[in-house]
Amino acid sequence: MSVIKHKEQRVGVFIDTQNLYHSAKNLYKAKVNFGNVLKESVAGRQLVRARAYVVTTESGEEQSFFEAMQKLGIEIRTKDLQIFFGGAKKADWDVGMAIDAVTMAPKLDAVILATGDGDFIPLVEYLQLHEGCQVEVISFGKSSSSKLREICDDFTDMDDDPKKYLISYRGWKIPGLSQE
Repeated sequence: MSVIKHKEQRVGVFIDTQNLYHSAKNLYKAKVNFGNVLKESVAGRQLVRARAYVVTTESGEEQSFFEAMQKLGIEIRTKDLQIFFGGAKKADWDVGMAIDAVTMAPKLDAVILATGDGDFIPLVEYLQLHEGCQVEVISFGKSSSSKLREICDDFTDMDDDPKKYLISYRGWKIPGLSQE
């Protein structure tokens, strides 16, 4: 992987909030420090736009989270949680996130996807081949698609330094997870 990062490079960051949230919760029993995710993603380059894709609940308990994200300069895109007959729930922003990345790509040199979801592989391939964008991924490696890690131009593994990317992380020992 040959990756170029310089201060004039225009970047867009697209955050799959649910993916990172659930990975942090399941792997570390902690919450994601989205400020550090954004800072590491941008890496001193010119941020054109940062968007987080979030599913809202009826209780509205996520309002303080939205405000915190906006203070970081991250735009929030929301979608209501769908609850189907029988109680099944669906909360998926993949298509919206992909459409936003494709429509913004002409204004960007690098697209950063904050997700480990392998469903974004076709998006990565499209952005590289048809838009000429460098595509970078930042996520927890242990819960990321190996194919996604392989095809992106650069992968930042948040598992390499969990203290940097987590809030309330106290170095929990997770069975089967090597931590140094």
